[in-house]
Amino acid sequence: MVAVDHVQHPEHLSAAAVSGIVFGCFVFLVGMTAVVYKCYRRRVMQNAQNRLSSAIKKGLQESNSGSFKKSMTVRNTTKVMKSKGTSPITPPGGESGLDRVPIMGFSSGHSPEQVHCVKAEMHVEQEKDGATPEKEDALRDRSIVSPERPTKLGNLTFSVAHDEQKCALIVTIIKADDLPPRDPSLGGCDPYVKLQLLPEKKHKCKTRVLRKTLSPTYDETFTFYGITGNQIPTTTLHFVVLSFDRFSRDEIIGEVIYPLSDTDINQKETTVTRDITPRHLKFRNQGRGELLVSLCYQPAANRLGVVVLKARNLPKMDITGLSDPYVKIYLLYNGQRIAKKKTHVKKRTLNPVFNESFLFDVPYNEGLQNISLELLVLDWDRMTKNEVVGRLEIGLKCDGQGASHWNEVINCPRKQIAEWHKLQD
Repeated sequence: MVAVDHVQHPEHLSAAAVSGIVFGCFVFLVGMTAVVYKCYRRRVMQNAQNRLSSAIKKGLQESNSGSFKKSMTVRNTTKVMKSKGTSPITPPGGESGLDRVPIMGFSSGHSPEQVHCVKAEMHVEQEKDGATPEKEDALRDRSIVSPERPTKLGNLTFSVAHDEQKCALIVTIIKADDLPPRDPSLGGCDPYVKLQLLPEKKHKCKTRVLRKTLSPTYDETFTFYGITGNQIPTTTLHFVVLSFDRFSRDEIIGEVIYPLSDTDINQKETTVTRDITPRHLKFRNQGRGELLVSLCYQPAANRLGVVVLKARNLPKMDITGLSDPYVKIYLLYNGQRIAKKKTHVKKRTLNPVFNESFLFDVPYNEGLQNISLELLVLDWDRMTKNEVVGRLEIGLKCDGQGASHWNEVINCPRKQIAEWHKLQD
């Protein structure tokens, strides 16, 4: 007989042991996931903090930079301003992404007064976000003129000369004196000057920002080519003095308007000192004018057609006695703006002809019962924020002509109905 050795097989693992191994693996995976996520979040936060710190440092270096040359050339084209070496600075008026930095991003090097000032500016921005059009006008007018502003705004010194051979107008912004502080409690001001030629408004330039001074000295020369001797009597220099603010809209200190017909300029420079006056108040006493609007409701397509035809007798919003109007149209549903359109700007006219049509989609199965239109006529301005010339609302809940026009549109679908409307303040 052959002896056969029996092989001893290991016993099977119990259910409890298997459960323990699975549970241990699960706990290990959860722990590793938590560790990896924590490391990832820490790295993301560090990168965000580093980017914020570098952005603030870069912005401060740019605004404190003083490496500027004194000459700038402006050629006779619509959007060309050739500089002979002016170093770039942080654009005044909130043109860079660094203008609004969260409060949490401030380091311990900022004083409580600065943080309080930033919070106040952010409070004003929140007011603007939730403001009605009337409140928006009040906030905008606050930057133009305020009863609390000082009566004396200082003076501006500049020189003017004309080179007949080169057909060039040479303007040197020399200095400003006795400017009011932006905040009387903190003192100081970060002034700069914008300059444009009227009535064409084709040329615009600005000086550098000088920090923490009420008597800045610029000595910056701007050369405008293509200005002949015959154009000099009809040209006006328009200076706007502003105070730069990194965290909100720059404050307008005042302006200086100097018609070149007042002086006999030639190759020799003429130095002039003028008082800075409050920002022009845009002829508030005259009427707002009228707007011709044509409406057509298409119930099958759930669309409302709006044609802005023309306006007449608009107020003189510019110091030249003209305006640069355009129209914004808002579609309102239960009083809330749900869509908007706008026309092109018509330059230097008080009786613009737009003749532009727009289509708005009306909410399905709503009709025009809860729909209305709001139209704003604005004056385009290269130097400052565009100002509302007048407004009107057309809908069932409106008064007078706005409601009658809307009723006629509802009762006569697929038909163009045009009416003149008086603009309101």
